[in-house]
Amino acid sequence: MVTDGRGDFSGLWIPVVTPFRRGKLDLPATKQLVQRLCADGVSGIVVCGSTGEAAALEKAEQLELLAATLGAADDLPVVMGLSGYNLPQTLAWVDELAPFALAGLLVPPPHYIRPSQAGVLEWFKTIADRSTVPLILYDIPYRTGVQLERTTLLELAQHTNIRAIKDCGSDMAKTLALIAQGKLQVLAGEDLQLFATVAQGGSGAIAASAHLATARFVRLVQLLRSGDLTRARGLWTSLVPWIEAVFTEPNPAPVKAALAKRGEIANELRLPMVVASAEHTTRLAQLASQFA
Repeated sequence: MVTDGRGDFSGLWIPVVTPFRRGKLDLPATKQLVQRLCADGVSGIVVCGSTGEAAALEKAEQLELLAATLGAADDLPVVMGLSGYNLPQTLAWVDELAPFALAGLLVPPPHYIRPSQAGVLEWFKTIADRSTVPLILYDIPYRTGVQLERTTLLELAQHTNIRAIKDCGSDMAKTLALIAQGKLQVLAGEDLQLFATVAQGGSGAIAASAHLATARFVRLVQLLRSGDLTRARGLWTSLVPWIEAVFTEPNPAPVKAALAKRGEIANELRLPMVVASAEHTTRLAQLASQFA
């Protein structure tokens, strides 16, 4: 556990979807969705992550979305996703975000370039030095093409402005090494790894599947962090089919289809993302009905 007074990223965080309507941001739906998630007990919101289709948003849209989310979240912490591969442009974006009341920035390695580990170290350290809020490292090699090696992460953990990691690396040995070191809060980023990560000492999760059954996911993380594995197992077993279904087709199409069925948002994405298939949408509705 980190005790140096920096922000706390433990618990269940939602990488919130971006609602659209007729091709435009649906800010009223954004606010209502964020307010509902807050009422369901989440620890915080991540805006403009991969689940939020940030790559399909203009910078002006990202700022609009961020402002709407901050307004709806009230006192709940909000983290902003930030990505790129041009360092001066990325640093300029860090500066532009500085006036907002953010809890942190979620930052992956530069995509497409596939730098060395030395390059990755300098990338994160330079951004962390510039940022006025803590960084959450985003280890997601299947999107960026870059493996963050264990030694790299352990060195980055020494930086005073690098606070946590969203762990999508699918390497449990690396996950456990970070938990054992104790300098980073380790958050499961692969939803099916939530139970194992938190049960072994991780701090929580950033879980797209928790857009629905949110209160159950919140309770699951609470039980795991308190060591009540017996009750946590029962809850986890009931959630696994839902988690599997959410990622059967590309994220966030299934989540958006399920939220649209509930009337919370329109079932709309931006190309190249497309809506979930009709067959899968029916399956999602059947699974979601148990959470009504």
